[in-house]
Amino acid sequence: MKIKTGDKVRVIAGKDKGKTGSVLQVFRAEARVVVEGVNVATRHLRAREGVAPGQKITYPAPLHASNVQLLSPSGKVGRAGAKLVKTDKGFKKIRVVRSKGMAEEIA
Repeated sequence: MKIKTGDKVRVIAGKDKGKTGSVLQVFRAEARVVVEGVNVATRHLRAREGVAPGQKITYPAPLHASNVQLLSPSGKVGRAGAKLVKTDKGFKKIRVVRSKGMAEEIA
């Protein structure tokens, strides 16, 4: 899986289709990602007598990595790839978004 924490992604399937956000967490073994503000779930916590009142907690739940697509800084979506760029000290490998034959660097 080529999606990493901090990447900007767009949801391409499910109830939150079209929403964008940054990746907060990646679960590689399950191929799932947690995206900020997407797939928000609510959990009800029972009151504990004399200690804490009952409350509702909302949190972004994980969704499958195949349901998100990488976003470039300019707003184009595509797949993640790598590219070698020549620098003063030799070559440097950078991450790029591949979109319809073009490659744009991921910030």
